[in-house]
Amino acid sequence: MHINDFLSAIPIGLLVGVLGRLVLPGRQSIGLFITFLIGVGAALLGTLVAELVNVDDKALAKVWKVEWSWWELAIQVLFATIGIGLANMLTYTRLASGNPKPRKRTTRRKKKED
Repeated sequence: MHINDFLSAIPIGLLVGVLGRLVLPGRQSIGLFITFLIGVGAALLGTLVAELVNVDDKALAKVWKVEWSWWELAIQVLFATIGIGLANMLTYTRLASGNPKPRKRTTRRKKKED
């Protein structure tokens, strides 16, 4: 990986994170900042995996005058979708799922003595 890969992961991270949220069905209860962090991580990990598997198609991207590879973007969005799904599972609460009533607090009642 080059320094350009790290620098391009920052602006691309937001795009990858948003695409990951769009791919994942349902409502996610995580914020924009966490989506951005997951997107940056997915962009870096996706670039690394694309280079290891050798599907980064840099030659084809130069022919089309495009600076990225479609396979690399697909791998990044896949990692972002998995990361957002895991983050959503970790932050799941009943109130975030749309249930308007919180769970009732239970207290122990003392038995009446005869």
